[in-house]
Amino acid sequence: MQGTGTTVDELARCCGVDPKSVERWLSLGRVPHRASRWNAARRLGYDEDYLWPDAPGRARDETAQPELIRLYPDRGSVPRSTWHQLLGSAREEIAILVQAGLFLAEDPATRPLLADQARNGVRIRMLVGNPSSALVAQRGEEEGIGPATVGAKIRNALLFLAPLAEQGHAEIRLHDTTLYNSIFRMDEQVLVNAHVYGNTAACAPVLHLRKVSGGSLVALYL
Repeated sequence: MQGTGTTVDELARCCGVDPKSVERWLSLGRVPHRASRWNAARRLGYDEDYLWPDAPGRARDETAQPELIRLYPDRGSVPRSTWHQLLGSAREEIAILVQAGLFLAEDPATRPLLADQARNGVRIRMLVGNPSSALVAQRGEEEGIGPATVGAKIRNALLFLAPLAEQGHAEIRLHDTTLYNSIFRMDEQVLVNAHVYGNTAACAPVLHLRKVSGGSLVALYL
C-alpha cells in the first residue's frame, strides 16, 4: 500500500468493505474473503498468494509457497513503477549485477531514489562490466550490436552513477566475467534478467522472485 500510495479508504472502496475491515487486515492479520483478496491484489499489483500466503485452502508450510511471483516476457514489460517500488521498498540491501544497466542509470527518478535509500541506511552495491574487457566486446558481438557498443553503454552508465559513488551512497565496482543473467536484489525480492545469445538483455525474459524459507531458486541465483 505504501509503495503504490494506496490509503486505507481507497483500498476499502476498491474491495467494497468498511475501512475498519482493512485496518483489521493490517493490524490484526485478518485474512479477507476471497473476493476482497482478489480486488486488493489487483489494485496493489501483487499476486493474491503473495499478499496472503496463509489464506484458507493454501498449504501452511512456507516451503510450499512459490518463489516465482511473475514472469515477464522481456525486460521492457516490467513497468517502471515496479522498478521504483522494489528499489524504494528495500530496507537493508540493494545489490545489482549487470553489464551496463544503462536503462536504470539514465532514469532520472532512479538516482535520487537510490540516494534517499542510502541516506536511510540501505546498503547499495553495484557491479557493472569493465568497459575495456574483451568479454564485454564479445558480448556486443553476440548481441549483434558491435564490439564497442556495450562498452560505450557502460561508460555512459558510469557517468550517470558517478555522483552516487562520490557522495558515498553506493559501492560501484567492475567485473570481468561472462554474465549469464543480470540480477537485481532488493532485500528478499529479486529480478533476474536472462541473457539470451543473439539478443540484448532488454529483449530477454525477467523472473520476479521472492526468497522464502526452504526455497532454493533465489538462493541459486544469489
